[in-house]
Amino acid sequence: MAHRLIRRWLATATLAAVALAACAAPPARDASQLTPSAAAGSGPRFSPGGPDADDYGADRGFPSGDRTTFFSVPFLVGSHSALDTVFEAHVVPHADPPSSLARRGSEPAIQYYYEGTAADVDRYLSRNPTTGLIIARDDTILVERYQYGRNDRHRFTSWSMAKTVTSMLVGIAIAEGRIHSVDDPASAYVPGLAGTEYGGTSLRHLLEMSSGVRFVEVYSGRDDVARLARDTFLQLGSGGVDAVTPFNERAVPAGTKFSYASVETEVLGLVLRNAIGRPVADYLSEKIWKPIGAEADASWLIDRAGQEVTFCCINAVLRDYARLGLLLAHDGNWRGRQIIPATWIAEATRVRPEAHLRPGVATPFFGYGYQTWIFPGERRMFALLGVRGQAIFVDPEHRLVLVQTAVRKQASGGRTELGNLWEAVLRTVTN
Repeated sequence: MAHRLIRRWLATATLAAVALAACAAPPARDASQLTPSAAAGSGPRFSPGGPDADDYGADRGFPSGDRTTFFSVPFLVGSHSALDTVFEAHVVPHADPPSSLARRGSEPAIQYYYEGTAADVDRYLSRNPTTGLIIARDDTILVERYQYGRNDRHRFTSWSMAKTVTSMLVGIAIAEGRIHSVDDPASAYVPGLAGTEYGGTSLRHLLEMSSGVRFVEVYSGRDDVARLARDTFLQLGSGGVDAVTPFNERAVPAGTKFSYASVETEVLGLVLRNAIGRPVADYLSEKIWKPIGAEADASWLIDRAGQEVTFCCINAVLRDYARLGLLLAHDGNWRGRQIIPATWIAEATRVRPEAHLRPGVATPFFGYGYQTWIFPGERRMFALLGVRGQAIFVDPEHRLVLVQTAVRKQASGGRTELGNLWEAVLRTVTN
């Protein structure tokens, strides 16, 4: 059933809408000071090139660009693995020592058909602008690949995969009593939102992208998410509450319609910051990053007010994204320690009872949970997604994770081969 549903996705849907963002730079011991840890023959595999490498600036060493050019194709490889040299961010300190990840002696033979032609991981990478790819199960890495001269010391940007991280931190804050209920209005924690449409919206409806407040996110460069980006990580506005209050027109009643809106995660970030009384990056480090044994500092972009841009903008090394995915695949339990409440993950990643959030209704393929994309079908599977092809796919039943970082030339939309690869991984690794 899962395989048939994924095939339907390939024919009818996209890898979906997610927000603009980047990350920024701290002067701490970070990924650039790490060295590859795997033994020869079983470790990560690196390629100096990739599809259309010249278009991405291979002849110039894959430059990162600046704050005006970082999102342009010639700078995508460089910027998406070094955004914390372009923008300002808070550090998310790593664990010391890091947790170990085992390795399979050789890669599994993952084979499939795409557009009538036989394919495998090598062929996938030869025609997709993937900067990093990991497939892992339990505590074992099965596949680890890099392209375009990227390596396991580069920090790759999350884009909107950070939305799911924000949701998980909200769940932890509720378990700790810092946030009382998902049915509280945002203004209960952010007084500056009192009297606004978002201030009167419950955290539940913000988590579900169902506030009913008008927000246009089509990645045109002239839409509402472009304005939000300017007022947050681009630091062209004052940030903080002022970045979200311009969006104050209710289009439909709350809880009646799914409408993807990055500003709703930014409101959640403001709630979280006020509830915990410290930077969100510090909370992420203490509650998730260090407990899972992250091997490198991550970073989280901030606005001019010092607020983390929670609708996007985490940068991390690929194996730490894999650790995050494996934590979620084990329903928040990391090697015997419950880090995120299992009940929260179950609630956040299940098919919702509300019709407007169900797979095939919220979008042509995915449903939506708490800041998380939900696969259809009886078997619970979910995804963290970001523009340009960032993805973490999670199969809790088999404790299986696929992580991809990428530099697709289109911000969103279009058919993608990643679903075919995931279907092949499910078929090969779980049988």
